[in-house]
Amino acid sequence: MTVDHLHYLLVLAACLVITAPLEFLGPGVYRRLRRTAAAILPVAAVFVVWDVVAIMAGVWTYNPRYLTGIDIPGIMPLEELLFFLVIPLCGLLTYNAVETILGWVRRRRATRSGEFTP
Repeated sequence: MTVDHLHYLLVLAACLVITAPLEFLGPGVYRRLRRTAAAILPVAAVFVVWDVVAIMAGVWTYNPRYLTGIDIPGIMPLEELLFFLVIPLCGLLTYNAVETILGWVRRRRATRSGEFTP
């Protein structure tokens, strides 16, 4: 296996590493696993089925040069399955962080204008 075979996994890992510090802003995503799973898993299931149907129909394929060669459930690359979990997770982390920062800004503005409400 060459480094090329790890490109897809490395991109997913980079997404996780870049967004990991966002967990510490606000109530967190990893700290609320049930809520996170409830947000990600139903949507991921729909996209996995859609992906499998598209692969079986020959609508799209994946370049084996950038994949590990591990397929789940026999026709979908492992990396593609992980994509449907990792990218929404990174999106939730980002959304949570932005919402927290906007809350800070709103409270600060309210404090400055004398309208502070906790």
